[in-house]
Amino acid sequence: MTKTFGTNPVPVVGIIEPGYADYTIERTVLAQIGAQVRSLQWGTNRADLLNQLEQVDVVLVRDVPLNAEAIARMKPGSGIVRYGVGVDTVDLDAATARGIRVANVPDYGADIEVSDHAAALTLALARRIVSRHGQVMQGQWNIGQREPIFRLAGSTLGLIGFGRIARAYLARMRAFGIREVLVHDPFVSAIELAQHKVVGVDADEIFRRARIISLHAPASAANHHLVNERTLDLMRPDACLINTSRGALVDTAALAQALAERKIFGAALDVQEVEPMPDTSPLRELPNVILSDHVGWYSEASVASLQEGAALAALEILTTGTPTNWVNRWSSKQ
Repeated sequence: MTKTFGTNPVPVVGIIEPGYADYTIERTVLAQIGAQVRSLQWGTNRADLLNQLEQVDVVLVRDVPLNAEAIARMKPGSGIVRYGVGVDTVDLDAATARGIRVANVPDYGADIEVSDHAAALTLALARRIVSRHGQVMQGQWNIGQREPIFRLAGSTLGLIGFGRIARAYLARMRAFGIREVLVHDPFVSAIELAQHKVVGVDADEIFRRARIISLHAPASAANHHLVNERTLDLMRPDACLINTSRGALVDTAALAQALAERKIFGAALDVQEVEPMPDTSPLRELPNVILSDHVGWYSEASVASLQEGAALAALEILTTGTPTNWVNRWSSKQ
C-alpha cells in the first residue's frame, strides 16, 4: 500500500509531551521511511497542542487525553498510537468517524513489571513494611505486636480481571502459599479458569470472601467505581485491596472512609481516580494505605520495549495502513 501525506514531503510523527526523556528509538525505527519525528511541546496551553495536531500524520501519546475536539483537528486517515495498553483516554468513536486508526502496545512486558509491583504492594501492605520503616526511623523498636500482621500462606486471593498481568501476579503470589484463588472475569471461559486452577465467581463473592483483592480490570462504564460503599461493606475486616489497574475502578471517597473507620485492613494503590493525585486527597492522611505514582509499568527495559513497539505501530500505519494492534478496527470496505 502506498501512502501519501498531504502537503508534507515526508511523513511527520508527533510525540505529545509529556512523554519520555529521549526519542532515539522512535527516530531510528521511523528513519526506515524517512519520517520526521517531532516533540509536540505545549505546556498548559491546549490550543497550542491542537494547532500542532493539524501538522502530523501519526500521533504518539502517553497520558494526555485525546477527545473529540483534538481528534477533529487531526488529518482524516491519520493515526494515533497509545504508549501502553489502555486507550480509555482516546475518543475511539470520534477517531473511527474520522478514519483515524488507533493502535496500542499491549505486549511491551507490562505483565512482568506490573505483576511485580502488585506483588510488592501486597507484601508491603500485609507485612506493614512502610509503617514499620517509619516507626523504626523514629527510634521505635519491639513494635511487631502493636498491630496485627497476618500470614499470607493459606489466604484466599480474589482477582477481578484475569488477563496476562493478573495471571503473572497469581504466579508470584502462589509462591507465598496462597490457598484458594477466586476470579471474576466474564470474558474468560470456565475451561480456561480450570486450566489455571482458579474458581470463577461473581464479583460480590470475591468481596465477601477474599483476604487479598487485586484489581486487574480495564476502565469502562461497567467497571466504574466497582469498589464502592456497598462492596466495601461486603469485605472482610482483614481484607487488603490492591489496585495496579485503573483509578476509576475505585470510589476514592468511599475507600478513604472505609480505611479511616478500619473497616478493612488496608489498601495499596498505584493508580488514582485523578492523576496526579490531588493534594487534598483524603488518602494522604491515612496510615493504612500505601501509594505509588502509577509507576507499576516502569523499568528501563519496559520503557525501551514500549517506545520501540509504539514506533513500529506508527511505521505500520504509515506504510501498510494496518497496524497489528489496531484497536478501532473497521472493515476494509468502509
